[in-house]
Amino acid sequence: MELDFERCYRAVDSRDPRFDGWFYTGVTSTGIYCRPSCPAMTPKRRNVRFFPSAAAAQGAGLRACRRCRPDAAPGSPQWDVRADLVGRAMRLIADGVVDRDGVPGLATRLGYTERHLHRMLRAELGAGPLALARAQRAQTARLLIETTGLGLADVAFAAGFGSVRQFNDTVREVYGGTPSELRTGRRDPAATTGAGTLSLRLAHRPPLHAGALLDFLALRALPGVEVVRDGTYHRGLRLPHGPATVALTPADGHIDATLRLADMRDLAPAVARCRRLLDLDADPVAVDATLAADPALAPAVAAEPGVRLPHAVDGFELAVRAVTTQQVSLASARTTLTRLLAATRTASGAGADDPADGLVAFPGPAELLAAPDTAFRMPAARRETLRALARAVAGGELDLEPGGDREEAVRLLAAVPGVGPWTTGYLAMRALGDPDVALTTDLGVRRGAAALGLSDDPKTLSAYAGHWRPWRSYATIRLWRAA
Repeated sequence: MELDFERCYRAVDSRDPRFDGWFYTGVTSTGIYCRPSCPAMTPKRRNVRFFPSAAAAQGAGLRACRRCRPDAAPGSPQWDVRADLVGRAMRLIADGVVDRDGVPGLATRLGYTERHLHRMLRAELGAGPLALARAQRAQTARLLIETTGLGLADVAFAAGFGSVRQFNDTVREVYGGTPSELRTGRRDPAATTGAGTLSLRLAHRPPLHAGALLDFLALRALPGVEVVRDGTYHRGLRLPHGPATVALTPADGHIDATLRLADMRDLAPAVARCRRLLDLDADPVAVDATLAADPALAPAVAAEPGVRLPHAVDGFELAVRAVTTQQVSLASARTTLTRLLAATRTASGAGADDPADGLVAFPGPAELLAAPDTAFRMPAARRETLRALARAVAGGELDLEPGGDREEAVRLLAAVPGVGPWTTGYLAMRALGDPDVALTTDLGVRRGAAALGLSDDPKTLSAYAGHWRPWRSYATIRLWRAA
């Protein structure tokens, strides 16, 4: 990926936090790499190199700055929204696929050869999949060292390292100190709140309209799975190595996250899914600048900057909820889903491993397929639509997760009987992360448009929505809020 030196240097000189995660600053005279917003003195031009990823900076022999902690910067919004091979690969690496399945597993998920995948990632990010996964393991290790009381050997394996020696060497190379030294100087020795429970901060780019996020999630909260209480969003998660719960609380400049994990190896995927749910890697300044150029949206953007696009922690879950919500109210759909959840928990024998607060993960495809007809309080045709989706996801034909092929998923969704354009667009927007979906037939969107003085005719509104490209999904969220 080409990085314009002058533009990057200006961002560093102004310590602009909007560019954190977009690129990394390498300082050859000190041997460290930093965020663009690092408060240290601006290095001289001749001593500066810019890198598209932390892994590329580490590959050049640089270690992470202890002052600005570049490894904890928000993720790149470019990889967050891109639907190409590199964007999909970065989302899967963040979710821990390389640690679980290796580079062959990552290549298989993406549908490319390992050689082509390595070539593309090197060209765009300056590092191959192993180096990118290694950089993430180092970050996960630092979180566990600083926020838990786990023994260092346990930290090594929980973070995905193959040996304690590899763990020690990587931490020393990336952070310029041993794991023991990092633990001695850790910032929050009281962050561990119990066995398998840890607290951490999730960084994001300002501004972030926390109220809009919590309002959106609270309106759609499914009892037994999630709840918004006292300004905190709680929910159950289904992770690769076991169940988990998370509590997310907006704070000053970050999100406080408390994770209760059955297996510490799930830390990286849990963090990745929480970040994705809250859209923490977005570039709100770029989004708002485009939407504010429209006189109809400008007052809303000025009044509520930083409105995010909530995504999903589980694409299949969102598909079931979207199909159930078709042609009924949110309240009615919530009642139907609550009964389905209760039936699948009974059928699967869930309960022994339920988190202490009673929240569980939404049932997976296998659990839904095992549920009897009586568990579905809906028309038979809609029940069969849900089963068709479950079979497609369980069989690996349909991938609704962040690393899935967006165009292929949309094509397959449209071919499922009972899945219409609204459902396909809604899933593209929230499950697949497409930032440019205009749901102009949606009743809430049409009401919001009318409230802002725009036409509520779907065809007219669809043509007008061209003003909001490439952020029509974010405009959709704002229209829902205006309704």
